[in-house]
Amino acid sequence: MAKSFKLSVITPSKIFYEGDVELLVVPTLEGEEGFMANHSWATKLLNVGEMAVQEAGKSDFRIASIAGGFIDVKDSVILYADHAEWAEEIDKQRAQKDKEFAEEWLSKNKGEKDEYSVRRAEVALKKAISRLNVANGGRRGI
Repeated sequence: MAKSFKLSVITPSKIFYEGDVELLVVPTLEGEEGFMANHSWATKLLNVGEMAVQEAGKSDFRIASIAGGFIDVKDSVILYADHAEWAEEIDKQRAQKDKEFAEEWLSKNKGEKDEYSVRRAEVALKKAISRLNVANGGRRGI
């Protein structure tokens, strides 16, 4: 059996997950990164995307959509996410509507001078796409 480590995933509203895991894969600003027991200490900023958790003693992954935050890796790992939800919690219809709304706004507002509004729409689109991917099993085909 592979070594495991303690993982806590905390959002502003709740403790989203606590448990022993063998592997954690998250989207960082530098790309997708994986963490296992005895990983060197690290602190990373998180991007919007898919979090995959392989719980101790299991071969399957649990997949969640996360939106930003940071991860603190030591002997245990604490992940602070702005938002997180498991695949089964995602409302696919709402996520699809959010995606369509963001795409429409971006297409109508090409050349928009307000960079903040454009960036918000781009992040909303990225979140909606991530939620849809996770709701449909994630990139790992779960």
